[in-house]
Amino acid sequence: MALRHAVLAALLDEELSGYQVTKAFAVGVANFWHALPQQVYAELAKLEKEGLVAGREVVQETRPNKRLFRVTGGGLAELERFAAAVAKPSFLRDDLLVKVQAADHLDSEVLIGRLLERAAFADAKAASFEQLLRVMRGDRDEAEFLLRGARVGPYLTCRRGLDFERANRDWCREVVAVLRARRGAGPGS
Repeated sequence: MALRHAVLAALLDEELSGYQVTKAFAVGVANFWHALPQQVYAELAKLEKEGLVAGREVVQETRPNKRLFRVTGGGLAELERFAAAVAKPSFLRDDLLVKVQAADHLDSEVLIGRLLERAAFADAKAASFEQLLRVMRGDRDEAEFLLRGARVGPYLTCRRGLDFERANRDWCREVVAVLRARRGAGPGS
């Protein structure tokens, strides 16, 4: 997957400014694709040059003018082509896992500190996903929304982000418990 596909997907529902696309990445798309704001702006310029998005200038009286972008027919065709391609398996690449791999040779207190930080981050991120899911559902329960909601794709990707962060949090807490228990048991016992 390229950044272009994530940007096109972010623009499917409505016309957005570059700033709004970067905010969409920070809130919803970030659970499966990370991009810096300058990368998003550069990609929007490329997509517009290629005719995959169309931009228009909006004059604002009290603020600088802004550009709004929308997906074109060509952009939708590019997303269709991308969706039809075989999905590549994802691979986990995480510096915290390298640290845990070396746990037997490191200061366990320092490592426990890093794990607790990651667990807290994952817990906070899970809470933000939970809130976003509630907003998406509105007054419907989840089963009703999944069956009849207007756009289920963003909801499902947000659910994946929630599951991912909960799993990260739980794994970190489990590793902390193991490291603490091993410290209490002593070597070779």
